[in-house]
Amino acid sequence: MFGINKRLVTILFGLLALAFAVGAILLFTPKAGQTARGKPVLWVNGKAVYELDLLRLQGNDPLYAANPQGLLKTLVDTHFLEQVILTEALRQDAARIRVGSAEVRKEVDRIREQYGLKEKKAYEQFLNQVGYTDAELRQEIKAQLQIQKRLEQIRSAAKPTPEEVRFYFEVHQENYKTEPRVQARQIVVDDKKLAEELLAKLKAGEDFALLAKQHSKVGAEQGGALGAGPGETEPKPVTQVVFPEAVAQEVFALKGPGLVGPIEASGRYYLVKVEAYLPPKVPTFEEVKDRVEKDAQAAKGDGALEAYLEDLRRKAQVRFAEGSPYAYKNPVVAKVDGTEILLAQVLQPVFSNQQTQALIQQGLGELAVQFFLPQTLESLIDREVLVEAAKKSGKPFIGSKDAIAQAYLLYETRDVTATEAEARKFYAENPALFTVPASARVVGVAFKEEAKAKAFREAALRAQDLEAWPRPTGVASPTTAPSSPTSSPRCWTAWSSRSRRPSPRAPWGR
Repeated sequence: MFGINKRLVTILFGLLALAFAVGAILLFTPKAGQTARGKPVLWVNGKAVYELDLLRLQGNDPLYAANPQGLLKTLVDTHFLEQVILTEALRQDAARIRVGSAEVRKEVDRIREQYGLKEKKAYEQFLNQVGYTDAELRQEIKAQLQIQKRLEQIRSAAKPTPEEVRFYFEVHQENYKTEPRVQARQIVVDDKKLAEELLAKLKAGEDFALLAKQHSKVGAEQGGALGAGPGETEPKPVTQVVFPEAVAQEVFALKGPGLVGPIEASGRYYLVKVEAYLPPKVPTFEEVKDRVEKDAQAAKGDGALEAYLEDLRRKAQVRFAEGSPYAYKNPVVAKVDGTEILLAQVLQPVFSNQQTQALIQQGLGELAVQFFLPQTLESLIDREVLVEAAKKSGKPFIGSKDAIAQAYLLYETRDVTATEAEARKFYAENPALFTVPASARVVGVAFKEEAKAKAFREAALRAQDLEAWPRPTGVASPTTAPSSPTSSPRCWTAWSSRSRRPSPRAPWGR
């Protein structure tokens, strides 16, 4: 389903991250000499990329660390080469951007400070290690600054129209909804008995502000009025953040005027009188216009960057050398209303997924690809369907493709509601979504004598107080415990566990 996109790295930011990662690798990976770079492997817009340059980059790629074979290697190679191609095309396009020597010098100084290279000798040793001269390093830094400037140029040039800004607010109104607030007074004391005495006085009708002035450790001068400034005594609306968590939960659970406490938090006791509860509300456009304009600008910039990178890659002329050690396969894997989805577009979010990388490191790369590839392809197909529908709607959606797809869903479902009966039915039909998983706390205890280990196990089976059992060593373990004592040449281990069965989350209405 489309919702999986929330857990995937978008094509836009995945490509950008890779571009800058490659730039960092170029900076801090030993560089082959100009005369010892091996054979050209491919050409991007007529410029050669050499074998040893790719090997340097490959050596820093975690996907290659697990030595992928067969189909997995073909997919990893394709993903890797796509990033190299895009990065090279980006470097070429950004080469015309002006970067002054002062900017380069400032970045060199920053790098030297960051890596503890202030001393000339340390800096020279560093250059020797990475295989750069000072001039070559500065040239590489200049190229990275050119890329950054070019990307910022694209982003800043994308200006949303007034119509787009207003529509952006209409779609994302929930993002601007205010937090619930209260107007309240509090009394904070260090003694529980005093807090209980004050509660009794309040219930008897004594003035809260007066008691706060006499006893509160916080805000006594303001009569306990929250949000009040120096010399003020009237409370102003405040959010949950002004209270300790335990206090905030009870205060805002009232959803109206009332008295709560005493509540203990961090060794102090709180009494809170809520005078008014202000529920969350959606502000008018005028009230948050500046925020909306800033957010819409960022969204328009993201969309422009995505389109720029896709266009840059589409126009790149790529030629591979014969006998290349890399496999490159990038066929069309789906079409949506004439829009082609290439294999590399699917591989980018798959291989950016940390779960995929972890499984590859464990030797389960093909299994990971078999699981995530169809999911991701389905997600991208859904995205293209929604983006196309957004275009046909005639509404001024802005942003990256992912953002537009999600915004279109928000817009089209803005008036959809569910009755309580429908919600109850969904709850009953989907128990797995509302079930707390089973868990267990497992402790292994090592004994030097087998008899003591067996005695401990018997005590465990009789549910005796194991915490009080005399034992030399106790080691908490997250693993599943064996059902009987196990032995090694010099010790025996008994296990106990406290488990919690699967249980439904809070029932309806609780």
